Amino acid sequence: MDLLYRTVDLHCQANNSAHHTSDISTEELIIRRGQSFLLNLELPRPFNPNTDQLHFTVKTGSRASEDLGTRSAFGIPESHVTRSPGAKAKWRAELDTTSSPALGRVTLAVTPSADAPVGNYYLTMERGDKEASLGRLVVLFNPWCPEDWVYLPDEEERQEYVLNEHGVIYKGTTKYISSVPWDYGQFDEDIMDICMKILDVNPKYLRDPTDDVSARCNPIYVSRVVSAMINSSDDAGVLVGCWGKPDRRGVSPSMWSGSVEILKQWRRNGCHSVKYGQCWVFAGVMCTVMRCLGIPCRVVTNYQSAHDTDKSLTVDVYYSDFGVRPKESKDTIWNFHVWVEAWMKRPDLEGEGGNYDGWQVLDPTPQERSKGVFCCGPASVKAILDGHTDLKYDSPFVYAEVNADVIDWLLMYNDPKQQLCSDTKRVGQNISTKSIGSNKRQNITATYKAREGTELERNTFECAMTRGYSLEGHERHKISVNREGLGTEAEEEEEQENAEGGRSIGNGEITVEENEEENAVVPTAPLPQMVVMQIEEASTPISGQDVHLKVTLSSEDRVPRSLSLRVNAQTMLYTGVPAANVLTKIEEHTLQPGRALSVAVVIPFSVYGEHLFDCDSMNISVLATDQNHPKLVYLAENNIVLQDPPISITVKGVARLYHQLEVDVAFSNPIQETLQNCSFHVSGSGLLNNPVEASLPDLKPGRRIRLVLAFTPYRIGKKILVVDFDCSTFRDVKASVTIDVQLH
Repeated sequence: MDLLYRTVDLHCQANNSAHHTSDISTEELIIRRGQSFLLNLELPRPFNPNTDQLHFTVKTGSRASEDLGTRSAFGIPESHVTRSPGAKAKWRAELDTTSSPALGRVTLAVTPSADAPVGNYYLTMERGDKEASLGRLVVLFNPWCPEDWVYLPDEEERQEYVLNEHGVIYKGTTKYISSVPWDYGQFDEDIMDICMKILDVNPKYLRDPTDDVSARCNPIYVSRVVSAMINSSDDAGVLVGCWGKPDRRGVSPSMWSGSVEILKQWRRNGCHSVKYGQCWVFAGVMCTVMRCLGIPCRVVTNYQSAHDTDKSLTVDVYYSDFGVRPKESKDTIWNFHVWVEAWMKRPDLEGEGGNYDGWQVLDPTPQERSKGVFCCGPASVKAILDGHTDLKYDSPFVYAEVNADVIDWLLMYNDPKQQLCSDTKRVGQNISTKSIGSNKRQNITATYKAREGTELERNTFECAMTRGYSLEGHERHKISVNREGLGTEAEEEEEQENAEGGRSIGNGEITVEENEEENAVVPTAPLPQMVVMQIEEASTPISGQDVHLKVTLSSEDRVPRSLSLRVNAQTMLYTGVPAANVLTKIEEHTLQPGRALSVAVVIPFSVYGEHLFDCDSMNISVLATDQNHPKLVYLAENNIVLQDPPISITVKGVARLYHQLEVDVAFSNPIQETLQNCSFHVSGSGLLNNPVEASLPDLKPGRRIRLVLAFTPYRIGKKILVVDFDCSTFRDVKASVTIDVQLH
């Protein structure tokens, strides 16, 4: 039998190490495009480089084509390789100096094209009409290759945004920024195969697999596919969204601590969507997929994030005369919203010199359709900063998330609605991501917007309105927002109050009446604002304890003011939607001239506890009405996040590869009620092959419960163990510990 070769060695371990993929596997060849890899062939006869030829072909997809870049012929010598005139993504091979041709031992340095489609490939060797398989390999994007569109020049950034398997995701509110650990696990067993499966079941592939596989050369295309496939709103995506109370058939979004469990469950269930996710879960899973495919990616949190449905760049917020939010507007302001940024070139956008290259916003949370599909981005962060909202993809929506203006309205019983204020600074605060090399928070707000209150910020806003929004939306914004007085002393005071504790607004700037017959908004005479009001915490708010607040009022007026204070507390979903009213009280007070008035507010745990279970924060509002001048109304509010009780994690001994390790986990009941339905959920890629779920007995007041967990780490390096405690009173309390697994 005439063999084409006797043996082949793909040097999986050495090649994968050189291509930064050895953490995925050392048994399967996984390479990055634009970078050479070595393979050894033992031929059945000596090889003469001057007269003999070697021919090879790589293919990906079911209908591989040179003109589509999904098939490439290459060989030794290059001059004897026959290709289609329109061939794309050309691979090349060179004879390595370590070869021994006279002995029939050939070492080839094979270089995939830097624009080769990512995916599974098959490599074959040909001679005449004979063909022999050399094996299977996987090609990924290459942030180390300058010719790849995802090239990231800085090595520390590549280590963080491509290779780091662990991180934190920021939640909470602008004033109460909190973080949760997230285990990305992009190199965990089976994750790469799952990521390829995600690409292979996306609707574009199902409609036209040939074009879809060819388009996988482009990170812009791939990122849009991934953004759509992480949610399941119009495909067999990974996650089902849930912004209410989840049913028993699914998992509460707050329970998840990483992506691996979600992705493996999706594949195990035959590519049926996993229940349930919210924005940080969608973003965490997308970050895993992007990093696994080789696209640098990071998770970003935007506080006070606007959802502008009518493209007017304004968001209406309504309050009743009791200070509560009685009406859900089509537009909303979320306490926080989480998306991802991916690093890539944008040659598809206008401009010279790569003006829009770099970080791109991608949002897998299903909010609005983009070209008929629930996905978002990539939108250039630089384009958002410059207000260039006419550039694809979805730049107007992202711009509004960080820059929309807010109109606060007061709804009075049998009275026209009043505009309390227009706020140009509330939306888009403390935009945050994890720092490189540590879990410290990095504020990246300046990459999205100019400093609030500056002329540059307003000029950029006007640029955004003229470039990316309809004329109708532009006119709606001009009618709604009173631009007079920007940068006044009153606004500076308001900004200071926002920073120190809660918002205080009043109707001293403008009031409006709505003419129902003509459906027009007509300004009336301005009213002076005479009372400054602020809500502060008397002590740190902790879940399970009574919340103590202090309302401070002051006035520069020379006469006493009789005020009616309506104090309200509402538990809030993080999407800015009220869940339940937990406290309403009315008090009468007299504000003396030149003296501050302090009013204590106590919200007992017995009142808010059951309502906070599925919520993320509690909004406290105080509406002050001048009893002698009922038209003078002042509103202050503060959205607080309560701290969870602590979980103790103790690692016993030194962690060593394939050696058993024990961890002690403990939780104490901090309230005077018995905790029921208690459980620990423990996970960690590289540490536990599967998450551990431990049901616990009821926990009486003041008692402590322990879980001693033994497991065998199976990967070296720093790994994160995440513990989740859940019960009838506290939903998904989390803690984590870093475990450095040593080889010996």
